[in-house]
Amino acid sequence: MGNIVAIVGRPNVGKSTFFNRLIQRREAIVDAVSGVTRDRHYGKSDWNGQEFSVIDTGGYVVGSDDIFEAEIDKQVELAIDEADAIIFMVDVETGVTGMDEDVAKLLRKIKKPVFLVVNKVDNAKRAQDAVEFYALGLGDYYTIASINGSGTGDLLDALVEALPQDKENEEPELPRFAVVGRPNAGKSSFINALIGEERYIVTDIAGTTRDAIDTKYNRFGFDFNLVDTAGIRRKAKVKEDLEFYSVMRSVRAIENADVCLLVCDAQRGFDGQVQNIFWLAQRNNKGVVILVNKWDLVEKDTKTTKAFETHIRKQIEPFTDVPIVFISALTKQRIFKAIETAVDVYKNKSKRIKTSVLNEDLLPIIEHNPPPALKGKYVKIKYIMQLPTPQPQFAFFCNLPQYVKEPYKRFLENKLRSLYDFSGVPVTIFMRKK
Repeated sequence: MGNIVAIVGRPNVGKSTFFNRLIQRREAIVDAVSGVTRDRHYGKSDWNGQEFSVIDTGGYVVGSDDIFEAEIDKQVELAIDEADAIIFMVDVETGVTGMDEDVAKLLRKIKKPVFLVVNKVDNAKRAQDAVEFYALGLGDYYTIASINGSGTGDLLDALVEALPQDKENEEPELPRFAVVGRPNAGKSSFINALIGEERYIVTDIAGTTRDAIDTKYNRFGFDFNLVDTAGIRRKAKVKEDLEFYSVMRSVRAIENADVCLLVCDAQRGFDGQVQNIFWLAQRNNKGVVILVNKWDLVEKDTKTTKAFETHIRKQIEPFTDVPIVFISALTKQRIFKAIETAVDVYKNKSKRIKTSVLNEDLLPIIEHNPPPALKGKYVKIKYIMQLPTPQPQFAFFCNLPQYVKEPYKRFLENKLRSLYDFSGVPVTIFMRKK
C-alpha cells in the first residue's frame, strides 16, 4: 500500500520548491522513461528506502488570493481525508497570518500526523523568529530552507517514522482492480452493472480508503477485489468539478491497485483529465485497461470503433499496447469482457520469462538489428534477464550501456511485447554494464 503525504499551506510559502526537491531524483528518472512530464503536482519520493507519494495541494489553484481563501479550506479538508500524513508549510518572512491560523484550526482536530514546517529559515536570526509559530497550537515545528534543502533531513526522518507501516496480511493477496476516471464517466454504473447480481459478491470489506469500498468478488472462477472510488461519499463542500478532487481520489485508488480500469465517456472522448489519470497509473507501473463507456449512445458506422481506438492510442504514445474495451454500463454490453481483460492484464503483469528463453529468443534478433554505433563504437548485448520485481523489468547486459538510446530501447520493448504478450502493462528496460 502506498502512503500519501500532502503538502498544505497558503500561496508562496515555498510548497512547490519543497515538493520538487522531494521528488526530483525520482521524477527525473521516472519521466525519462517515456519522455513525458505531465501532472507536476504529484510524484513519488523515498527516504531511507521508504517510498511515499507526495501531493502539492497548491499546484491546483489558479486565480487570485481571494478565490484562494475559499479553495484552501477545501483542499486542506481533502488532504485531511486522503493523506496519511500532512506537511503544513508556513513562511518565517511573513510570520503567522490569518490564513495560517485557519489552516491550523482544521489541522488541530485530526488524528493524523501533522508536521508544521517553517520555511525560508536560513540564518540564526530567522531561526529565532520561527518561535512565534508555537502560537498555532500544533506543538513543535521543523525549520527548513527548501531552496537549498537545509533541515529537510530531520523532517523526513520524522515523517517516514510516522507513516503507517504495512501490516502483513494473513490472507493471500487477491488481485485488486480499481475503477478510475473523471467524475460522471460512469464508474458507478459500471460497478453496479457488474455487482447487480448479488450472488457474485463474497464479502464487503471496509476499504483502506476512507469510504471507498473493496468488494471481494468472484467471476470467471477468479477472485478479485474491486476498489470502487465512484461511490465515495461526496463532501458537500467539494464541488464535483474540482479537478484536484478526482485526481486525489484516483491517486489513492491507483496506489492500492494492481490493474486500473480507466473509464472514459465516449461522448466526451479521451480528454486531458482522463489522460492525467492514465499517466498516473502508468507511472506507478500499474496494469491498465481503458473502458470506453456509453458506447450505446454514439452514432456509429463501421469505422467508428477503429477511429476512436486509433485516436486514444495516439494520445497514450509511446505506451500504446493497452487493451481498449467499448462498453455500455447501461445495457451491460461487454462489461464482463472488461473484467476478463483485466484478469488477463493482471496475469501479464506477474508474468516471468525464463532467462534461457529470453536469451534464445532475443539474442538472434539483436544480432540482426544491433544498436546503432555511436562515435565508431559498437554496442554488444551479451545477456538478458528479467528482474525480480512485481512488474516486468528487464536488464540487458552490454559493454557500453550509456550508448543505447531511447529509440533502441523502444525497439527492444516492442520485441518483448510481441513475443510474450505484456498487453496493458508498462515494461521497463535497463541497460547494465556486463
